[in-house]
Amino acid sequence: MLLKSATALAGLALPLATFGPALAQDQVDLRMTIWSANEAHLAMFNEIADGFAELHPGVTVTFDSLPFDSYTTTLTTQIAGGNAPDLAWILETTAADFVNSGALAPLTETFAATEGYELEDVTEQATALWRADGELYAYPFSTSPFALFVNNDLITEAGAQTPAEAIAAGEWNWDNAIDIAATVADTGANGLIVRDFNYQIWQNLASIWRGWGADPWSEDGTTCTFADAEMVDAMSFIHAAIFETGAMPGPGENVDFFTGDAAMTITQISRASLLPQGDEAFDWDLVPLPSGPAGNYSVIGQAGIGAFGMGDNVDMAVEFLAYLSNPENSAKLAQFFPPARQSLLNAETLGTTNPLLSPQQLENVVVAGITNGVVLPGHAGFAEIQQVARAELDALWQADADVEAVLTSVCNRITPML
Repeated sequence: MLLKSATALAGLALPLATFGPALAQDQVDLRMTIWSANEAHLAMFNEIADGFAELHPGVTVTFDSLPFDSYTTTLTTQIAGGNAPDLAWILETTAADFVNSGALAPLTETFAATEGYELEDVTEQATALWRADGELYAYPFSTSPFALFVNNDLITEAGAQTPAEAIAAGEWNWDNAIDIAATVADTGANGLIVRDFNYQIWQNLASIWRGWGADPWSEDGTTCTFADAEMVDAMSFIHAAIFETGAMPGPGENVDFFTGDAAMTITQISRASLLPQGDEAFDWDLVPLPSGPAGNYSVIGQAGIGAFGMGDNVDMAVEFLAYLSNPENSAKLAQFFPPARQSLLNAETLGTTNPLLSPQQLENVVVAGITNGVVLPGHAGFAEIQQVARAELDALWQADADVEAVLTSVCNRITPML
């Protein structure tokens, strides 16, 4: 990691004055890096920033959209070069590096003292990744379960059973899901897409392999389990879906479910905003991940927001984060990013900000997924581990690959890093 340690400031500002008159102050320009350039996301964040500016005249917040594929590298390069943002989105996979680096400002005292913040409403499960020694260093603004968006039009045109029909029959499992995808692929369309995987971001395959009870390393992070039987079986299943049945597009194929080109995609509900509207709309559904040999399961992708403890605007950055994550604004964020607040984790509340999703989808996919899910795999030094494992896994994405041999080579390479 390029991340350099910086001393987190202990003396934070006075609690955010949620109520009361705004006070004039010197001009402060906050910059927050994010990986979304979605217009709806940016409009919401800018609206929240405008509300903060009304309470703090002279304060502006700019949202700096960085490409997702190189987000962490770009962010850590900025930090190392002395150009750290005031706040940043942080991936769950790199949470340990940022939280333990000393680069982030502590948040607990300010959050707890902010009038109307209700810190006790933020669940301990949601904040576990973002704490060290009891101190909160980032706020988990998005705790989003992976699920499958479904194009029922392509599936019914291919003569296959829809996932909803499989669920009703008690037959929603990975074997049937891949059969559906393969049937659609036989028509010339595409079957199943693991969004953002692109044969590079291998950790997103956890949305499949967790159905086999597989993980890349032991719970304490010290032992590589890539070559364990569960992972070998799961990866063999994925390999067959790519190279034998064609249920999943192969390397180099760039397919987007949201343009109507695929039957199903595994992604998070924040992508619902990409669903086409009007004449280009199709009959879609949102369903839980299929069960695997290990039974039912759920996988969560999580993102936090931290305020950096270097620079001249640390106090104001922490105040803005308290404002951004207060109950009122958490409800706004819930339109796209499933919340960490227990009071918002119900279909009725989520439905007011997610009108595209039915109460049943919200309850069965979102609420159940957050309640029961396990976060994507992460590890200290994850950036380096991810790159080394990705390079070794390149050999897996060939039709004649020896799956067990490739996974053994992954363990041989990453074990010294664990």
